Amino acid sequence: MTKLEILQRKIVSVQELLPLLHIWKFKGNKVVFTNGCFDLLHRGHIDYLSKAADLGDRLIVGLNTDLSTNNLKGEGRPITDELSRATLLASLFFVEAVVLFDEPTPLDLIKIINPEVLVKGADYSINQIIGADYIHENGGRVETIEFLPGYSTSLIEQKIKGL
Repeated sequence: MTKLEILQRKIVSVQELLPLLHIWKFKGNKVVFTNGCFDLLHRGHIDYLSKAADLGDRLIVGLNTDLSTNNLKGEGRPITDELSRATLLASLFFVEAVVLFDEPTPLDLIKIINPEVLVKGADYSINQIIGADYIHENGGRVETIEFLPGYSTSLIEQKIKGL
């Protein structure tokens, strides 16, 4: 199997993820989940995702599809297509799986995965995080991670446009 094939196998559907989840949880691995658009992967994303991965044994990233990214971010977004974004995320050694989702929020995905740790950026308070109540009710914890100052897709987009 080539390195590219190995990487591509990390981009999974929910159905493909379920057997992996069962194995990981059976082995006592702590599953961490985060989600986002991750348009134009940059140093801030790497910092955030690596810190999320440090909170457990297996990091799963829920990735907004092109449609849901456009609905969230507006005209002209995403800048890069979902397969490109998923491939870049899957190339990170500390990301175990990337799952695309089309819904406005990742709540259904969170309920299916039932991670031990749910992670979002510190721009959210715990009570604003989708799925936090569900995770707490099921014995998990919710963590927030501070963003690396000066790094955002919006800032990069403005720089490219010369704004």
